[in-house]
Amino acid sequence: MKNKIICLAVAAALFASLFAFAGCGSEKKTRNTYDISASYADGTLAASMEFTYVNQTGEALSFLEFNLFGNAYREDSAYAPVSAAFEKSAYYAGESYGGMEISSVSPCASWSVCGADENILRVELENGLAAGERVTLQIGWALSLAEVSHRTGIAPRSVNLGNFYPVVCVFEEGSFYECEYYSDGDPFYSECADYTVTFRADKKYTVASSGKILSAREDGQDKVYEMSLENARDFAIVLGEEYSLAQGEACGAQIMYYYYDDAAPEEKLALIEKSISFFSEKFGAYAYPTYSVVQTGFSIGGMEYPALTMIGDHLAGADYRYTIVHETAHQWWYAAVGSNQLENAWMDEGLTEYSAALFYRENPDPELPYESIVDAAYGAYKALYTVYSQIFGEADTTMNRKLGEYLSEYQYVCIAYDKGLILFDTLQKETGEKKFFAALKGYYADRAGKIARPEHLKTAFKKAGANVAGIIDSFVDGKAVI
Repeated sequence: MKNKIICLAVAAALFASLFAFAGCGSEKKTRNTYDISASYADGTLAASMEFTYVNQTGEALSFLEFNLFGNAYREDSAYAPVSAAFEKSAYYAGESYGGMEISSVSPCASWSVCGADENILRVELENGLAAGERVTLQIGWALSLAEVSHRTGIAPRSVNLGNFYPVVCVFEEGSFYECEYYSDGDPFYSECADYTVTFRADKKYTVASSGKILSAREDGQDKVYEMSLENARDFAIVLGEEYSLAQGEACGAQIMYYYYDDAAPEEKLALIEKSISFFSEKFGAYAYPTYSVVQTGFSIGGMEYPALTMIGDHLAGADYRYTIVHETAHQWWYAAVGSNQLENAWMDEGLTEYSAALFYRENPDPELPYESIVDAAYGAYKALYTVYSQIFGEADTTMNRKLGEYLSEYQYVCIAYDKGLILFDTLQKETGEKKFFAALKGYYADRAGKIARPEHLKTAFKKAGANVAGIIDSFVDGKAVI
């Protein structure tokens, strides 16, 4: 009953924010569109897409650039996609490699694969693209998958298709922002777009998707799915032969939990529903018509995509439950409110960690007490500060740094997750509950479907009657004493 009561309480806000977030009218027309057709068989995805780019840069463009995240899994890649700490568990069958091969781009003057690690597709346009104009390209590619329990790969009991298509780079400060695939953190930065996806695979597979599945028809040995998703910064698919499905509903969204090894799936479904309802009440309405949580091979733990979350099948008990809540909070902080995860990882990870802690404050779990979650973050950060101060004479605790600048995955987690949580805990204590949640609701309402930067967060608090810019700056600059 509690879920339904919460949903009724936010029904008016749900309708209003969904209407705004969906980008109806002229706003929708300005988003880029991906119309993808893909077929999976025997470890390879053969795909093509019709991509329409709307030039909202304010400048004339002569070329476009796309991130090729699938190329990070090549044998000769400069940036290993999996950190040394997780390499053994991720590559469960030993060394394995994949890659992304572009086969065609048209119409264009020329195209090339370039970047720091063959991670960029550069397309020279036939004609210049003036501000406000649009261009449509046809791009063909093949993605070969490594045997790896990671975002993109063949896991022992499933296939993960995250970041499986060329993703247009964000244009800022006069150039396209190229994303190197660092193993520490989530090396992704993208703008929202509209997706239609036709996906074909052997009918033995169950398919989970970021998009709403509009239809599924058998075609010989295959099954063909038609999917769609609007105003999303990514699109992901997971497929496997062993899945069972538990279904529910929360605040108007269809909730789907795909699992193959869970003795209590209804409990997990209830947790997912409760999480969606809680975050909708606290921050603003959930943005998509569906939400899929998918148990899969993922060595690190969990991975968020719009309307779809991957949960590592090696997790159990409280770790499994916490990961579900954490990744669900990412539907607000990353999926809806985007940020540059390569340089400002604390903006989504820190706020997501604190959001999960708040969930457990109001939805007690004896194995996950709120105080313990917060205390653990303080303890981990202080330990990092002490160790690095002893080794280097001082500890660099700045938060706006590129993923590749962290000395270790441990340092990344302590700064982005733990210090990020401490920052938002400090803001909550400084401003009080009323202003804190008013600020985050305003932040979500203003930046959903857009890119957020630190100044947007400061502005949201100022509008809520709390000038905390100094606190945020002191944390980010590494000057705050914790």
